[in-house]
Amino acid sequence: MNKLLFILFFIGIGFLSVTCLAEAPSQVGGFQLGADISAYKDRVDMTSALPIRYADFITEVEITKTDLLASGLIAYGTCAAPGKVVRIKLKYADSGRDFYDNLLARFEKKFGKPDEWRGDPFHIVIAWKWSFVDKSKNRISLILQHNKQDTDEKIGNSIKLTMTDAVDRERQCYEKSHPEVLESRPEKASLKLDWDLLIPR
Repeated sequence: MNKLLFILFFIGIGFLSVTCLAEAPSQVGGFQLGADISAYKDRVDMTSALPIRYADFITEVEITKTDLLASGLIAYGTCAAPGKVVRIKLKYADSGRDFYDNLLARFEKKFGKPDEWRGDPFHIVIAWKWSFVDKSKNRISLILQHNKQDTDEKIGNSIKLTMTDAVDRERQCYEKSHPEVLESRPEKASLKLDWDLLIPR
């Protein structure tokens, strides 16, 4: 019995470590994490650039539609490393489930099984997440999603590739240079809850 548990334990460890062993992805759709946004001036519409709501340290710009990509947003930093791409969000032109299943199979062949389910319990939104650490010790997040019904989410097939550490550095830089942002946040202990205001009636 102990021998069986020992074997199962190491099999489990093997599954958990597949993503760690896979080479961390850093580019998709011809866009590269860490590259300067100016390198894509012919592939993005810089007039669409807008800071992300509640995350002023990052700006997003729309990509130019192609035969394979219906739309997309490229996010870049504005504080710690101005202009450097920190996240790539793309929507594939093919929104079909068969295309998604084909993509998922190819992702799993290249990166191993996903680390985390990010969809909803009813599988209306199907989303899988992989987590990596690249050679420079940067954390990379990869999410592949299919959605045909939930209008609160991006409809169709989409991918999001994020350099998590770069986003964190941008946030820390912004908060350091804008101390009023932290000062304006109320301490949780000092908050007085008005339940009548929070509960529908």
